Amino acid sequence: MTAYGLAHLRQAGPLHDDVYEYLERIDATLKPFGAKFLVHGGKIEVQEGVWPGTLVLIEFPSMEVAKQWYESPGYQEILPLRRNHLVGDVILVEGVGEDHDSAKFAAELRAAAGHSR
Repeated sequence: MTAYGLAHLRQAGPLHDDVYEYLERIDATLKPFGAKFLVHGGKIEVQEGVWPGTLVLIEFPSMEVAKQWYESPGYQEILPLRRNHLVGDVILVEGVGEDHDSAKFAAELRAAAGHSR
């Protein structure tokens, strides 16, 4: 199942030279894992709440591959270039399959919580 790496970078600038180097090198760390950027600092239009900063979304073939990339020597080598200069949160999350059904998901949540309908 597809997985995603999501970074909410709350402080996006001014950029340190290390961040430029990180950006120049990250694609080479993703390629061996079949990963690709889906969102990389695009325009954000907040519809609800507050969203300070920017968003990065990377697609991976699976959660296992996403973990392998994050823990890889190539990524670990460049990680401090970003981490030392940008404030944010980074998560890995599993996607849903093509057969995902929100109503069925709601029914499962209701049943697990003991709520009937």
